[in-house]
Amino acid sequence: MSRVLSAVAWPYANGPRHIGHVAGFGVPSDVFSRYMRMAGHDVLMVSGTDEHGTPILVAADSEGVSARELADRNNRIIVEDLVQLGLSYDLFTRTTTVNHYSVVQEMFRAVRDNGYMIEQTTHGAISPSTGRTLPDRYIEGTCPICGTDGARGDQCDACGNQLDPTDLINPHSRINGETPQFIETQHWFLDLPSLAEELGRWLDQRERTGLWRPNVIRFSQNFLKEIRPRAITRDIDWGIPVPGWEDQPTKRLYVWFDAVIGYLSASIEWARRSGDSDAWRKWWNDPEALSYYFMGKDNIVFHSQIWPAELIAHNGEGAKGGSPGVYGELNLPTEVVSSEFLTMEGKKFSSSKGVVIYVRDILSRYQPDALRYFISAAGPENNDADFTWSEFVSRTNNELVAGWGNLVNRTAAMIAKNVGEIPAAGEMEQIDLDLLAKIRNGFDTVGDLIAHHHQRSAINEIMRLVGEANGYVSATEPFKMKAEEQRPRLLTVLHTLAQAVTDLNTMISPFLPHSSNEVEKALGGDRVVAPMPRMEDVDDLDGGPGYPIITGDYSDVPAWGHRPVTVGAPVAKPKPIFQKLDPSIVDEELERLGVSDA
Repeated sequence: MSRVLSAVAWPYANGPRHIGHVAGFGVPSDVFSRYMRMAGHDVLMVSGTDEHGTPILVAADSEGVSARELADRNNRIIVEDLVQLGLSYDLFTRTTTVNHYSVVQEMFRAVRDNGYMIEQTTHGAISPSTGRTLPDRYIEGTCPICGTDGARGDQCDACGNQLDPTDLINPHSRINGETPQFIETQHWFLDLPSLAEELGRWLDQRERTGLWRPNVIRFSQNFLKEIRPRAITRDIDWGIPVPGWEDQPTKRLYVWFDAVIGYLSASIEWARRSGDSDAWRKWWNDPEALSYYFMGKDNIVFHSQIWPAELIAHNGEGAKGGSPGVYGELNLPTEVVSSEFLTMEGKKFSSSKGVVIYVRDILSRYQPDALRYFISAAGPENNDADFTWSEFVSRTNNELVAGWGNLVNRTAAMIAKNVGEIPAAGEMEQIDLDLLAKIRNGFDTVGDLIAHHHQRSAINEIMRLVGEANGYVSATEPFKMKAEEQRPRLLTVLHTLAQAVTDLNTMISPFLPHSSNEVEKALGGDRVVAPMPRMEDVDDLDGGPGYPIITGDYSDVPAWGHRPVTVGAPVAKPKPIFQKLDPSIVDEELERLGVSDA
């Protein structure tokens, strides 16, 4: 058994999240975490809403509310959506807790005291019309290195190089298009050059494991070529105060410095809420513990370079030496699991342009597991993927309903009609044994694929086995066994099918938790196959305003592997578990989006 930290990217609270977001961080991390629990590992899955930075202020100003009011509202919306999607967080919190502020400031002090913070005068980007600081990501221009348009003020996605806003050719604000004004300002910088050697050694070790996705390693190593200090404070009045600069209320820690520390602060908050305030150390201080960070590819640099650099600096392992802070020697990521981008009907998601499907909207009209299935089977795992309504309908109807749903329904219906309970098996024939052996062997194959983040291949293998089971029904034709002398054979076939469905349901439960619990009931089971998360309104542990969290008890999960069916369990006539979709919804949804199907 290993301790496994599932560190899930923090959704930004400037608005509701769309399905592109949960395709990158949400569903993949949940599938992995659910499987690892079933495989016997001690999993801690943490995240929360990221609530600081200029974009929150911009959105709040446009609505005439305070930044805190906007963050409160969107935090609750996001929490409700992720619970409905079934994401099994041990703790989903937020970055505006007193606990998070304390942990971030303590990390800053440790890094600074070890000598990895340097104070410099630099040029900050200011909006001429508002006088407000423009964050790096809100400034675009032409990359000075590769010449690509649309490079951001922190990095160029085309060539993978780290940038500063002042490097860009023809910089302009993404908010209103105006040319930013650059003014002199004093900031703390993370001294990345003094951490580069250790960071490079760590990345080389990660590459040698052969486990990281090539795009992540390649992207991360590119940043080491021209590494330089990076500002981790900002001229802004919304964020975490800078230790030592308390007399400067318009100086705050950079949102990306604070957000990645959230993985640690959320773990500490979880431990405090569990009654054992040091429990988090099992995942952070034990060198044998494993940690996996899930996100979209636009966040790679912060998780494979900036966060590891912060950890190296905290631990005192860079060129300047030092000693670990109060949190002890903290583990660096075992793996950064980055998904590519999900587009929609061939277009990049854009809330401002109306090219968007919010999680809440799709879950109000369709089953959560239909969305989870699409993301798992056709999501942006290793390549950019496109969500189209026609493919969503096709996969739901032809695979989920006609494949898996049909197998479950016909199995339960035949057992209910002919026996009323799970029958005992008589003498099994080779065809029965072959089917059950194939499915049992599938646990090793599928489990290994999920453990190594090949979820599309894993769900495809499960659906291939579903096809084998449906083929078994066609080959044995139990629906034709009506004569009394055929009854022993009928009972054996129905028992075989009940066992096949039970094992396949265990196997598919990390992907489809909602329906897996329904399948269990359909075959007379009374246990929860996939424990579900819950939302709780809690008090801040340190006296701040209360807020909703996501948590749950996931300790009682079935083991990953074959589980014998319970002979005699009552089986009633089933109701369809998956909803077949009318093809007309494609036109309806495209019309709702204002997109032509031509």
